Amino acid sequence: MKRHLYIGGYGPGIVTIGEGLTRLASPSFLARHPSLPIVYAVGELSQGWITAFSAEGGLSPWDERATGGDSPCHVAVHPSGTLLAVANYGDGVASLHRLDARGLFEGEPIVLRHQGSGPVADRQEGPHAHQCVFHDDLLHVSDLGTDEIRRYTLDGAEPAPIALPPGTGPRHFAFAGSRLYVAGELDGSVTLLDGTRTTRVPASASGAANAPSHLEVVGDLVYVANRGPDTISVLSADDLSPVAEVSSGGAWPRHFAVHGEHLYVANQNSGGVAVFALKDGVPEPTGEVIEVESPACVLPG
Repeated sequence: MKRHLYIGGYGPGIVTIGEGLTRLASPSFLARHPSLPIVYAVGELSQGWITAFSAEGGLSPWDERATGGDSPCHVAVHPSGTLLAVANYGDGVASLHRLDARGLFEGEPIVLRHQGSGPVADRQEGPHAHQCVFHDDLLHVSDLGTDEIRRYTLDGAEPAPIALPPGTGPRHFAFAGSRLYVAGELDGSVTLLDGTRTTRVPASASGAANAPSHLEVVGDLVYVANRGPDTISVLSADDLSPVAEVSSGGAWPRHFAVHGEHLYVANQNSGGVAVFALKDGVPEPTGEVIEVESPACVLPG
């Protein structure tokens, strides 16, 4: 199968299928520039960093800077290609970084500090930023520690956040038009917010303890990775009714990517990326597993 994938995680670096390994410490999340051959990687270390790589003929480091926080776990690029955002899990700090015409860092970052806590004492003792998403020219940041989707303008002002029920522990989320879908890591839920309508369901029908990780909306379907049951759930985007639930092809599905007619699942604990074909939107195993040490992110090239 011909493909181009970048795989980040907790192994020795970024694996590029067909090209090899780019050594880097704990590159747990990756993002592409929307119009330039640049890949950005955050390193999930106590003093966080973000590296820009040229992606022409392999990955070559081009620029690097501190993220402004502790243990960065997610990076996103604005569709204009002029801004990059980082979520730092350790201290809840989010940061905005200007990008120049080459896609390199420009000027000083805007550091967005937050305070608060939640009812789950061992996980919500303080803010924990988990994902950054640009939507309607606002930066949205899920905060697992405070049960909020924080919101910021592109110059750092802070409108009111979107509040979720106490103990949700929002992790990854996605927009589809006016709808917002949120995976709750701490209570094993998926929540749909659509105007005044709120729909909330278990992310997995297995009944097993579950810490949902990644969530994506593709067309009229919502995909959710379930750590614990080790499954991928497929839900209706309209009302979150169940469509299918299949094995993730490994242990502890940390992230996945839908690309064309395939789904690639990064199973962190079993050390591989499982490849699925999509038939009417439902993942079907191909039997192929790309062996990668502790994968945490799959980025189609």
